[in-house]
Amino acid sequence: MPAMDTIVVLNQDQMGHGDRALGQKILGTFLRKSIALPEFRAILLYNAGVKLVAADSPVLAELRLLEERGVDLVPCGTCLSHFGVTPAVGKVADMDAIVREMGRAAKVVTL
Repeated sequence: MPAMDTIVVLNQDQMGHGDRALGQKILGTFLRKSIALPEFRAILLYNAGVKLVAADSPVLAELRLLEERGVDLVPCGTCLSHFGVTPAVGKVADMDAIVREMGRAAKVVTL
């Protein structure tokens, strides 16, 4: 049976709701551990999630490692502009590309 593509959606700059420092810490842990998933193909980032691709992101090292290992990082261009973020990683995309990625995935996990 072939591997089923999984994508992760990050629509905020932390994991879960509540304490921001905790949310950023556990997001970093999740990203470090997620590379073990062989079918993990892409991370889509929109709304405040695009802040995670900035040069001062608390999870930039983890995102760089994932990108080096073949995970596509896909931040929303409109969202980057809205927040004034210049991406340090990833390939800027429009909503059409984000929707196409979601449509191709067997599983979409929203954090």
